[in-house]
Amino acid sequence: MKKVYDSAAAALDGLLFDGMTIAAGGFGLCGIPENLIAAIREAGTKDLTVASNNAGVDEFGLGVLLQSKQVRKMMSSYVGENAEFMRQYLSGELELEFNPQGTLAERMRAGGAGIPGFYTKTGYGTQIAEGKEVKVFDGEHYILERGIVADLSIVKAWKADDTGNAIFRKTARNFNPPAAMCGKVCVMEVEEIVPRGSLDPDHIHLPGIYVHRIVQGEFEKRIEQRTVRAA
Repeated sequence: MKKVYDSAAAALDGLLFDGMTIAAGGFGLCGIPENLIAAIREAGTKDLTVASNNAGVDEFGLGVLLQSKQVRKMMSSYVGENAEFMRQYLSGELELEFNPQGTLAERMRAGGAGIPGFYTKTGYGTQIAEGKEVKVFDGEHYILERGIVADLSIVKAWKADDTGNAIFRKTARNFNPPAAMCGKVCVMEVEEIVPRGSLDPDHIHLPGIYVHRIVQGEFEKRIEQRTVRAA
């Protein structure tokens, strides 16, 4: 099966529809699928539910989909760098489902592993637990969290071969693998597509079985907050 496509738009062709759920990889602005996000904005797909660690920043990352009013709901754990996100949420234009970071990652991983739900101590006794089933194990309270199964996963890898075996670099590995796993279809953009067999099997972070389409992209790699010492 040919998995490599010439452009982000071509890789998404036939996959987008209004009201869909998208799982997006990345951590802050690190390891985000910049090209695929731009292609979704260009396509104009709307009423999206997006599961992602955060919502990018104003005018970059998932923030561009907020600016174009294409996102109806965010399932996120950190949203503190996006003024437009804050404005839409406080005005009631955007629905928000807060998740602790580890819980969100595990919800994605569980969905990809065929696990419909799991119990965690994280969030018990807080607003996170409201309306959720509680059980006691060994004297400790746990809340039920549902696995996430998305219509589409969009992720970004450092290196991959043409079958989708992928390596993620440093912090980009936090959310990209579980996000890739939980999509019914996974589209991955990559910095470098390498020859089949050139990657050490022991160093593969995501097996190609999870990846359906691949595109090699060009990346701005913007820094969220640049901190330097005074001269």
